[in-house]
Amino acid sequence: MTGNAIFQPSDGPLTLALLVLPQASILEVASALDPLRNANRHLGHEAYRWRVVSPDGAPVPLTCGIELPSSGPLSHAVGAEALIVVAGYRLGEVATRPLIRDLRRIAPRFQLVGGIDAGPWVLARAGLLDGHRATVHWEDLEDLAASHPDIDVVPDRFVIDRNRVTIAGAAPATDFMLHLIRARHGAALARQVASSFLATVRKGSEPQIAPEAQEPALDPRVAAALARMEARIDSPEPVHAMARAIGLSPRRLETLFRAALGTTPAAHALDLRLQAARRMLTDTPHPLAEVALRTGFSSPSTLSRAFRSRFGQTPGSLRSS
Repeated sequence: MTGNAIFQPSDGPLTLALLVLPQASILEVASALDPLRNANRHLGHEAYRWRVVSPDGAPVPLTCGIELPSSGPLSHAVGAEALIVVAGYRLGEVATRPLIRDLRRIAPRFQLVGGIDAGPWVLARAGLLDGHRATVHWEDLEDLAASHPDIDVVPDRFVIDRNRVTIAGAAPATDFMLHLIRARHGAALARQVASSFLATVRKGSEPQIAPEAQEPALDPRVAAALARMEARIDSPEPVHAMARAIGLSPRRLETLFRAALGTTPAAHALDLRLQAARRMLTDTPHPLAEVALRTGFSSPSTLSRAFRSRFGQTPGSLRSS
């Protein structure tokens, strides 16, 4: 895993600096900090300390519409053992060249540098993940691997590689913090903290979307069909082939889908592809032709017609807004 001293048993205090970028999620901030706060509560002393910083020291506007107070700009993170970047949407605006430059310059001053959700993208742009294994939110795995071939991108929940940690989102942030607490203060404390949040201790190497994450009451054959759809966004599988692979007739699969989800397999698969297209249109600069290709449409015009029928606007109008 790593020989990083941060993950060695210790009674000494550990300080973590959280660099929160505009349009990050409050859930990711809480998932990173609340386990540490809870660990302190169980221990009865301040074993974990933290400070929240922002690119310019100003309060950070989050996706939910509230502003997160900041203790200062990035330079105020110096003195902490770890620096974790929390990022979400609109990276083209918030991950500015001066910020990337400052991150590159300041990174050697920390024992551990990491990113949550889109945070690994920011580290990658700063060249801080080259030659490392890393993960990112599942929606961005393919793009990160294609844009940064010097990074070994894997679909894990979190990855620790030497003095880097990458964390795929809010729930994996809790997973990582429980891992950190376990490493420094033992499995019993990690279990206590997990129990406080009705969470389970999960390994970083587990998949981001595990089979057990499906609705418990969902028919396993429907769950298998959903997994096949989600894995084939760019090359949709005909319903008859999907049904055959699961061991059902197309009619039986449709009956199960209508009972479980109130829709047909074909309609649900199309909606998954259109939702993926909408994410790419809002979150990436990919041209429409590439978005169409990545979501299994034969041409940009085919995507545009389906998109307008589903969302009431064209891909172009969505982007311009």
